[in-house]
Amino acid sequence: MKERCAMLHKVMIAGGGTGGHIFPAIAIAKALKQINPELELLFVGAEGRMEMEKVPAAGFQIVGLPIQGVPRRKTPIALFRFLLHWYRSNRKAEKVLRAFAPDVVVGVGGYASVPAMQAAQKYKIPTFIQEQNSYAGKANRMLARKVQRIAVAYPNMERYFPAEKIVFTGNPVREELLRALPPRDEACAAIGIPAETRNILVVGGSLGARKLTEAILDHAQEIALHPELTILLQTGAGDFEAMRARVAEAGVKNIEPTAFITRMECAYAAADLIVSRAGAIAISELCIVAKPVILVPSPYVAEDHQTKNARVLEERGAALLIREADASTRLWREIENLLTDDRRKEAMHLALRELARPKASAEIASQIVALGDK
Repeated sequence: MKERCAMLHKVMIAGGGTGGHIFPAIAIAKALKQINPELELLFVGAEGRMEMEKVPAAGFQIVGLPIQGVPRRKTPIALFRFLLHWYRSNRKAEKVLRAFAPDVVVGVGGYASVPAMQAAQKYKIPTFIQEQNSYAGKANRMLARKVQRIAVAYPNMERYFPAEKIVFTGNPVREELLRALPPRDEACAAIGIPAETRNILVVGGSLGARKLTEAILDHAQEIALHPELTILLQTGAGDFEAMRARVAEAGVKNIEPTAFITRMECAYAAADLIVSRAGAIAISELCIVAKPVILVPSPYVAEDHQTKNARVLEERGAALLIREADASTRLWREIENLLTDDRRKEAMHLALRELARPKASAEIASQIVALGDK
């Protein structure tokens, strides 16, 4: 494989804004380095966004662009600032591209990917898109016409992209989830919850999800009547103190709020049932973990793509979908029902396993190498 990389010396990876873009990008970078440890990698993201912290923490270099998304309130001043930031970002992206001289530029979505990808296309450098969702993002749809190859994680993506450019790879996930999960007792001890109870993991992504948290705490007194259950409730840092106070005030012993879960492999291993948002990367991880899952999509994301992601799983019997508007009334009832429905839990487990793509990072890296070789 290293011989195949002889023509590929440098790769630029552009995009970011959310963990759903950043973590796949880092996984792709690590897979590329496994193929060729001498490969030079440079990330391009948006100044002030989480990639400026997460990418260096993973050991990679990143350049930030002064780019901003389209303003919600399109006042003359807001539009002027938006256009000024785009102009400056395009100029900086071209300068960085010429200085780094990559063999391939990879776009992982988000508006931060556009200047670098367009600069690469202008200078006839091969470009590659990795689309995480079942509903393609605006940036990737805009760039798709001139890219050479597009890696997708869901079927029927020819609705958005030229069919001849599509390769079905799945989404990259964190390395620790590709290894065997830790034993349940060890996992419970690591995150501080009992091993003898049935455990429910409620997780809303890196920032938490207030509606999920409130949907659980609205039923705190009912949950207290089930000491055989423990709920690990990821609140996000912003809501942690308030939600911890609500749990304490209610006197409920079997709800364990936490601001952030650093060892997700332990949280997954300890869980008997998972409640989650429906971001593309979260779903890819849940397919690999293959625990019974209830998805509550966020309705606030672009073009409601989380609902579209969740429906793919629901249609295949791999998950139960609950709209956020119904979570307060339905979520706890559906948790109770699913915990006692062994047949449905097993069907979910099998359906999730069929959807899992544990080798996605390696497949994407191989596609990038092949594109660079050409």
